[in-house]
Amino acid sequence: MTSYNALGFIGVGAMGKLMVRNLAQKTPSETKIYINDVNQAAVDELCLSYPESIVKCNTAKEVAEKSDIIFTMLPEGQHLKQVYLESENCISSTTLAGKILIDCSTIDTATCLEVRSNIQQSYPTASFYDAPVSGGILGAEKATLGIFIGCDKNDPNFEILTDILSMLGSKVIACGGPALGLVAKLANNYLSGTITIATAEAMNMGMRAGMDARILAQVITAGSGQNHIADKFNPVPGLCPQAPSSKGYRGGFHVSLMRKDMGLAREMAAQVGAKLVLGDIGLETYKLASEDPACAGLDSRVVYRYLGGNENWDQA
Repeated sequence: MTSYNALGFIGVGAMGKLMVRNLAQKTPSETKIYINDVNQAAVDELCLSYPESIVKCNTAKEVAEKSDIIFTMLPEGQHLKQVYLESENCISSTTLAGKILIDCSTIDTATCLEVRSNIQQSYPTASFYDAPVSGGILGAEKATLGIFIGCDKNDPNFEILTDILSMLGSKVIACGGPALGLVAKLANNYLSGTITIATAEAMNMGMRAGMDARILAQVITAGSGQNHIADKFNPVPGLCPQAPSSKGYRGGFHVSLMRKDMGLAREMAAQVGAKLVLGDIGLETYKLASEDPACAGLDSRVVYRYLGGNENWDQA
């Protein structure tokens, strides 16, 4: 295993916090992890949990100064620009010569390329990579994320990237070049989002027509409609005990984030001239679900509730 003396992590929200925990547990004992977030409570919680390895920093600049490899995990492109380029104590306000910068956010490709270009112009020996992740909170907790890197396998840093990212995920894929990790993530989430709606619709339709939910789920698994959502994250409560749907739709991948990713995917498709038949209605579905008081703040599979699905089918 490669030895890491100093790691940085900016953005320790629901996903980032779990990723930092995995790094603290899997890196050599001498490795220090410098963290920063606007949410001081999340930072303090991590520092208390791992006092020997995790160190609180007051600014993004301080994290960058002290770290050789710097992770960012932020909600939107505007936050990435602020952390890297625009705030008084941003990452680029200190020297980044020779440092590796890994952004795991899911944002638009234009912002990613803008930040990368600025870093390259100011610090030619620094390396910036988009490396968005897939797998949600459960994947982050269990370090089974899919991680999509915006580089090819011939990149001089690919070995070290694979080594460290393997502590966070079970599949690390080189996607070919700058911003292509984001292209891969947005295409994947567009597919996942539409499959989720279709699975919820199919289950709701079949159950209303008299099918037992368990049998219908078995049919889908055995038939041509088989998919990961139906098998592992079925929107119907009680079918997959570990799925958010069976826990009141808590945890998982929030419906507002799926709304964001569907919107980003639709924008990307428009930019490259790719026709989306399901894009508009899919985005509208997640928009309305995220604004519905019964669904807001919950896992994206809550679209089953939004569609009026029977959540108490097994109590009849």
